[in-house]
Amino acid sequence: MAAEPEKLSAAQRSKVRKLATPKELAPDEEGGELNIVPFLDIIMNVLMFVLATVTTTFTATIDTLPPKAGGHGPKPTDAPTLGLTILIVPEGFSMKAKGGNVGPGCDSIGGGLAVAKAGADYDYPAVTRCVAKLKGSNDAFADETNVTISANPNIPYSTVIGTIDAVRKTEDGKELFPDVNFGLAK
Repeated sequence: MAAEPEKLSAAQRSKVRKLATPKELAPDEEGGELNIVPFLDIIMNVLMFVLATVTTTFTATIDTLPPKAGGHGPKPTDAPTLGLTILIVPEGFSMKAKGGNVGPGCDSIGGGLAVAKAGADYDYPAVTRCVAKLKGSNDAFADETNVTISANPNIPYSTVIGTIDAVRKTEDGKELFPDVNFGLAK
């Protein structure tokens, strides 16, 4: 017959249980393992913030001057100046120079729109041709670089930017009016 195993006392069973259970390590005794998950969470949050804000820091700018207080323009000089002002309206472009309103087609002085819309779109190439024609009408206007642009309140921002681009240079790159001032429609 087989021998029966010896029975352990309560104290012996407690000691065996105590030795068999794994020992919990204190936080400072983790055996050299570093928990980097919180660090990676912080890095990801900072990275997402940087990516979200980088796109707003590299925006294009156009140098312009705000309307002058009191509506007074530059001091008068003896040399004749063109004093070109362009008003953007829903129907097209109205232009005014020191000699008066520019008539339709930029051919004469008169009322109406200097450049009307071409269908549903604003005709920026026609504005460029008209401005070049006005600047070339007198040799005294060759050194003039200022133009004032004003728009009705319901004109889209893209139309104002298109007008600024149209009056700065001709299609072949010749400089027209690089210094743009904003005016208030009266």
